[in-house]
Amino acid sequence: MKKLPEIGKISADVFNKLIYPHLGAKRAEILVGPQHGVDVGVVEIGNKAVAMTSDPVFIVPEYGFKRAAWFATHILASDIVTSGLPPTYLTIDLNLPLSMTEEELSTVWKTIDEECKKMGMAIVCGHTARYDNCFYPMVGGATVIAVGDIDKYVSPKFARVGDKIIITKGPAIEASGIFATMFPKFLTKKFGEAFAQKAQTLFYKMSVVDDALTAVKIGVRGDGVSAMHDATECGVWGGVYEIALAAGVGVKINKEKIVVEECVTEICNLFKIDPYKSISEGTLIITCREKKAEKVMEVLLENKIKASIVGELIDSKFGMLLVESGKEKRLEHPKVDPFWNAFYDALQRYKEIEI
Repeated sequence: MKKLPEIGKISADVFNKLIYPHLGAKRAEILVGPQHGVDVGVVEIGNKAVAMTSDPVFIVPEYGFKRAAWFATHILASDIVTSGLPPTYLTIDLNLPLSMTEEELSTVWKTIDEECKKMGMAIVCGHTARYDNCFYPMVGGATVIAVGDIDKYVSPKFARVGDKIIITKGPAIEASGIFATMFPKFLTKKFGEAFAQKAQTLFYKMSVVDDALTAVKIGVRGDGVSAMHDATECGVWGGVYEIALAAGVGVKINKEKIVVEECVTEICNLFKIDPYKSISEGTLIITCREKKAEKVMEVLLENKIKASIVGELIDSKFGMLLVESGKEKRLEHPKVDPFWNAFYDALQRYKEIEI
C-alpha cells in the first residue's frame, strides 16, 4: 500500500491525483472551485459573491487557552480574508477531549466570541461535545463564510503578467512565534530575557486579517489587488509558488527585498530551519496591478504592517525564478515544511529547560 507524503498538507501531486477528480456535483454558480494553493472557494448567490473556507479548530493548551483560542480564530479568518471580503459567518464543530475542563472551555469560547465580534463575524451554528479519542490540538473543524459584492472578491484568476508581488511581515512568522511561545526559557538562555520577551510578540502577528482587509481598500482586480495568499505550510517560497501556479503565470522574486521581522533570523538559525520554507501564518502574499503597488504599500505601512514589493508575475514560459545575491535560479516548491520535525525534536530536547 502506497503511503501518503510527509507530515502536513498533501502535495499538489496528491491533490491533483486523488482529490481534484472527485468533487461531487457540478454547479454553474461556482466562481472559484477547489485548487491546490488557493485558500477559498467562491460561489454566486443572487447578486452576491459568497466565499467560504474550512479548517481545523486548532487549540494548543501550552500557549495558554486564551492565546490558543485567539490563534485558532485567526487561523480560520486568515484564509477567508484572502478573498478580499470581510469575515461574515462562522460555523464551528468542537470535538473536545475528555480532559478539557469547563473553565478551559469557557476561556476558549469567550475568546472566540471576542475575536469574532472584533471582525464583525457572527457564529451561526455548530456542534459542541466531548468525546473519547479526541486530542489536542485538532479539536474540531469550522467553516468561515464571507459575503460581498460580486465585483469585490479577488482570486488568482484575476492575476496578470506584470502584477507586482507584495509580502507582509516576511518569513517564518508562525514558526518563530510558536518557538518563542513554547520555549521562552531556552531563548532566554541563548539570547537573553529582552530577546525572549520581544520574540513572544511575534505570536500576535500570526494573522493576515488586518493585512488583507487593509490592502483591498485601495481597489481590487484591474484597479488594485488581484489575488492574495496566506503563506502557511512551506512558507514564503511555497506561497509564492502556489499563487503563481494557480494564476497560470511565472514569477520572479528577489529574496533580499523581503522584509524580515525582528528575532526571526536568530530563532530559525537556532532551531536549524530555513525561514523561507517554514510555516508562516501571518505572512500575506499580495499580487496587484503595478500602477497601485505603491498605494497598497502606503496604506499597509500607515497601518503599521511591515511590507515590501519583492517581485512580479511574469510569463509562464519563464517559469518560477528566485534572485538571490544577484544571481537568478529556479524557485522550487519546498513540498515538506521543515518546521514540524524541528518542533517535535525541540519538544524532546528542551522540555526539561521549560519545566
